[in-house]
Amino acid sequence: MDKEQEESIVKAFFEKRIKERVLFELFSSKRREDALHRLNHNYKETLREEYMIEIPKPNSNPIEISKLLKKHGAGNQCYVISFNEEIDGKELPLLTALEHAVGYGFPSIVSCIPNNLAYFEAEQVYGAPPRYILKRKY
Repeated sequence: MDKEQEESIVKAFFEKRIKERVLFELFSSKRREDALHRLNHNYKETLREEYMIEIPKPNSNPIEISKLLKKHGAGNQCYVISFNEEIDGKELPLLTALEHAVGYGFPSIVSCIPNNLAYFEAEQVYGAPPRYILKRKY
């Protein structure tokens, strides 16, 4: 886990009222899952909606999502916060991270440009899960 990367993600994309609590949870081995649960059903109350751009369907192909992120400036490496323990808290090649996050069924945030660009996949409830680009507008 890279605290600096995770702090950057939370400060860039999470609602102000819960940032400190989310950081506390992420950095606690006993509470990390609580922070991840905030990205389930209530993600629109957790993440700042003004930075969420829904990816139009069909949107379940990691290669196409990677291309879309690269159009927005993403490089080849990323950092991941995810329910998927294989990728959580790791810096990985973008396509590798997306192949593990897309369709996993539980939330992931794939940070492509610190403080500026990320991919977010919400929890799957009915049909395909909502998928978003998180992008700050500077």
